[in-house]
Amino acid sequence: MISPEIIGLAGIVLLLIFLAMRMWIGAATAIVGILGIICIRGLHQASSLMEMVPYQNSLDYSLTAMPMFILMGMIIAVARIGSDMYAAAHKWVGGARGGLASATVLACAGIGAITGASTTGIMVLSKVALPEMEKYKYDDRLSIGSIAAGSSLSALIPPSVPFILYGIMTETSVGSLFIAGIVPGLLGVAVYIATIYTLCLINPRMGPPGPKTSLKEKIVSLRKIWSTLALFVLVIGGIYGGLFTPTEAGAVGTLGAIAIGLFSRQLSFKGFVDSVMETGKMTGSILIMIIGVAVFSSFMTVSKLPMWLGNFIVGVDAPRVVILIFIVILFLVLGTFMPAPAIIMLTMPVLFPVIKALGVDPIWFGVLVVKATEIGSLTPPIGINCILLSGLSGVQLSRAYKSILPFLAADFAIVALLIAFPVLSTYLPSLM
Repeated sequence: MISPEIIGLAGIVLLLIFLAMRMWIGAATAIVGILGIICIRGLHQASSLMEMVPYQNSLDYSLTAMPMFILMGMIIAVARIGSDMYAAAHKWVGGARGGLASATVLACAGIGAITGASTTGIMVLSKVALPEMEKYKYDDRLSIGSIAAGSSLSALIPPSVPFILYGIMTETSVGSLFIAGIVPGLLGVAVYIATIYTLCLINPRMGPPGPKTSLKEKIVSLRKIWSTLALFVLVIGGIYGGLFTPTEAGAVGTLGAIAIGLFSRQLSFKGFVDSVMETGKMTGSILIMIIGVAVFSSFMTVSKLPMWLGNFIVGVDAPRVVILIFIVILFLVLGTFMPAPAIIMLTMPVLFPVIKALGVDPIWFGVLVVKATEIGSLTPPIGINCILLSGLSGVQLSRAYKSILPFLAADFAIVALLIAFPVLSTYLPSLM
């Protein structure tokens, strides 16, 4: 008789084959999960599982945070707040050498703090920041790289959809994950700006200084974005101070976003309806993936493969940090051809029990996972962010890949810091 562990390994191989055939993740995981449970426990238990899993997982209260934050981001995007953020950052740092690229990174961080999606930053700034940098004859390597890399910051800066999914899959506090992402996110902003400054120091022609602005102009530029910044502080401060749960904070943020859109007269009824429809599509797609992954997770539990893998890795005579580095490398590789939410949902049923067996802090590990998968979104052979930016800007894809190389080096330095100093991720959550 074939052992459950072998059936579990065979299931993972079959899943990889399905994904290589470009089968939809929700369907692939559900099919493999059902077949695996049939092989181990029989048809009756598999059918009973299919009756319970969709119902139980769709009623998970923590899931309601996801559509709230997605809708908040959609409304803010429709209200053109991203353009206002870039304009404000342009006034404050645009006059320095490489300042327009630094302004782009700051705007990306601001957009990420509202939408939690890297694609929004790319779509907004490819239309706003890129023409401005072309006007001042910025090198493509700096202009394209700052948008592609800066947009990846949205994964760490709360509210973050990958953090919500990681929290659901691992039963880790979403609020703590949000707070844990603040310092690494700000560290990413600082390191990217330092990278831009260094590149311009080596080759001043890469980023000529933009127009100088007075202090009065700088202060006036904040007028259009102060309400959005206040909304971010309210949402994240409310979670940190224990005033809201993440779900309640999402609802407060959505109401605040609607108020900002109406007050600025940038949110039309059509824009609101489009935002709701798009949120429904995204949430529905993710929910179906969650149900499929839940079936696959049940299969992994029945196969006892995660337990066997955890015991094997714990028994390996290697430092914990070395094992952790190899796991992070796995996420870097997966990130080159899969989006962060899909990676998190696929890998956590197998890897999270291993992480628990190693005694790794789940919040620290969550930050590493999200950061690693977002680095993968910049990396060839796929590099989702680079492909999207290339399509929107008309720049050759090969040139887009080259433009992010200095920022990838900065990202690897950030990952090294996060591994070496877990306190960067765990200090703020420990104060909650």
